[in-house]
Amino acid sequence: MTEDLAPFLRPGRFVDSDHPDVVAFAHQHAAGTATDRDRVVALYYAVRDQVRYDPYVPYAEADTYRASAMIRRGRGFCIPKAALLAAVCRVVGLPARVGYADVRNHLSTPRLSRMVGGDVYCWHGYTETWVDGAWVKSTPAFNAAMCEKFGVHPLEFDGREDSLLHPYDTSGRQHMEYLKERGTFADVPYDTIIADFRRVHAGMFDDAATAEHPDFADEGAAARERS
Repeated sequence: MTEDLAPFLRPGRFVDSDHPDVVAFAHQHAAGTATDRDRVVALYYAVRDQVRYDPYVPYAEADTYRASAMIRRGRGFCIPKAALLAAVCRVVGLPARVGYADVRNHLSTPRLSRMVGGDVYCWHGYTETWVDGAWVKSTPAFNAAMCEKFGVHPLEFDGREDSLLHPYDTSGRQHMEYLKERGTFADVPYDTIIADFRRVHAGMFDDAATAEHPDFADEGAAARERS
């Protein structure tokens, strides 16, 4: 039986592929591409590097998880970045969905570790796109400039092979482990994620912990120098 791809082409509450800002972003960065693979690769790099990774966001606000809000803010964490990639893929006719896993992150900052309550992060977001008859995973979370400051290789993506987080940093130290798959969805399962965040990562909802700060990448570079 052929898989029903229609749900992964329709706009959602968070994967809001019908929003004018999302449509404009998609057409701008997919311009000049000739194939579906070319399009998903171009959009991956645009989301990865044009939107800065920042985990210090207002987690209680629904808008924080919405693709169009990511474009306006120019920053966000893995869940809305994955939603944005799914949304822009849908704009150009590529079925896309969001996926999640629990991960152990061995490279962080003291502030982020305190906020999360350790080194295990639940509901880490990635994107799956239907390309040439198959689902391909990609993780557009960490922009290249931030990776350089943390000493982590930025994730490359060719539209053929899954691109998930590297297990080691540039010095060979363990970086990220996938612990538990949460599954894939047509839209961000906001209510479930918020409930789990409040239970597992209560520090995320401390306004002082997520207040404005200079730059998460600079914070990571300072932590790296001290280590």
